[in-house]
Amino acid sequence: MQVTEKVAEGLKRELEIVIPASELETSLSQRLEQMKSQARINGFRPGKVPLAHLRKTYGKQAMSEVIQEAVTQNTQKAIEERKENPAYQPDIGFGDDENILNDVVEGKADLAFKVTFEIVPSFEVFDFSKAKLERPVADVEEDKIDEALKRMSDQQKEFEPRKGDSPAKSGDRVQIDFVGKVDGEPFDGGAAVDAYLEIGSNSYIPGFEDQLIGAKPGDEVEVKVSFPEEYGVEALCGKDAVFDVEVKEVAGPKDVPIDDEFAKKLGLEDLAKLREAVSDQIKNEYTNYSSAQVKRSLLDILDEKHKFEVPEKLVEQEFETIWRQVMADLEKAGRTFEDEDTTEDDAKTEYKVIAERRVRLGLVLSEVGKTGDIQISDEDVNQALMERAREFPGQEKEVFEYYTKQPGAINEIRAPIYEQKVIDYILELAEVIEKKVSVEELMADPDDEDDAKGDKKEAKKKSAPKKKAAPKKAAAKKKDD
Repeated sequence: MQVTEKVAEGLKRELEIVIPASELETSLSQRLEQMKSQARINGFRPGKVPLAHLRKTYGKQAMSEVIQEAVTQNTQKAIEERKENPAYQPDIGFGDDENILNDVVEGKADLAFKVTFEIVPSFEVFDFSKAKLERPVADVEEDKIDEALKRMSDQQKEFEPRKGDSPAKSGDRVQIDFVGKVDGEPFDGGAAVDAYLEIGSNSYIPGFEDQLIGAKPGDEVEVKVSFPEEYGVEALCGKDAVFDVEVKEVAGPKDVPIDDEFAKKLGLEDLAKLREAVSDQIKNEYTNYSSAQVKRSLLDILDEKHKFEVPEKLVEQEFETIWRQVMADLEKAGRTFEDEDTTEDDAKTEYKVIAERRVRLGLVLSEVGKTGDIQISDEDVNQALMERAREFPGQEKEVFEYYTKQPGAINEIRAPIYEQKVIDYILELAEVIEKKVSVEELMADPDDEDDAKGDKKEAKKKSAPKKKAAPKKAAAKKKDD
């Protein structure tokens, strides 16, 4: 093998590797010798097939395998001898002349190919003991517990029929029968009997509930609506519909006392225990917000303290991931760059900066993880996988199969675990001081402040099996119900 360095500029490397035809021929002969004992060819006893006949029958196929193996082994050997650390799987090029490669397969020419890659940059990691951060903390106030209990009681609320012919109003629950029609014809899923609808819950398509305000038991109401353009049933998207609705009962909400009995219905001993449980839940929520702010502050420090060249290809790959998500989010929201008060070119420029930051921080965290010997246990991965599966009720089996059978998918689970472990390791070395803040300050989105300064939010990555569509219900209901 002959290795010639063609490019060594910054992080970029290009090597030309030449493997003599004689070396390939030796490997081919060894390969055919191995095949000889296994080949089964009519007219020859097992193990007695002449090498010349094997070469004529399987020579090109065997040589292709030899070439592939030679490229892999010699590329790895060349990089190891140079003691370089590629930032990604090197690109292999054989040139544009197919005749040359054919000559190699036929044993008439040496194998020459190019290996291009970028190396992981060398840099000095910041002394984390010099880092000073504030950890925002907020007390759980009694009124927040009261608000949470009120929301819980609203979810548990009951209804009682209104007396007389009281008209329905927002917040009431009506019992209805209905039949929907498009172009005068009933459609599949457009009818229901004894359906319960809480007016103001926005559980039915826009306009449906409002037209029932003022209705009384026994009333027949003609409800005219238009299905959303992105409704779950394609045949109904954007269609005008008329629903013949019969109101059978109007019931008003009944207050649910927040007392010991309420707590017992929820499985707690008494109201004091319920308040304690709610307080703990809010405290955990505050802790998550606090951790997120500390992490962001730390990443800002890492970004500020580490300035080095990063591999262009990694930045391009990261940008493409971000950009696909940006475009998908815009399309889903039905918005344009103009709506976001920017242009596509300006947005690309800003997201390329974000991509470069992500790559640089990724390299820093990776280096810290190596020096700190950060490890991820199977228990860590399994726990995170179970948490991910719980995000898709009814699809737990599919989620497990996706992450265990799709090549590389499990890295989507491992990567954030590893990152958080490295972050925790750094925070143990840094000086972290608690700072009392209000709940509003704790839960404020730092990106909102950045936007005021002209910065853009980072696009969030999403990678997981799609959630299963909800079971089909009456077509009067919203798509997401």
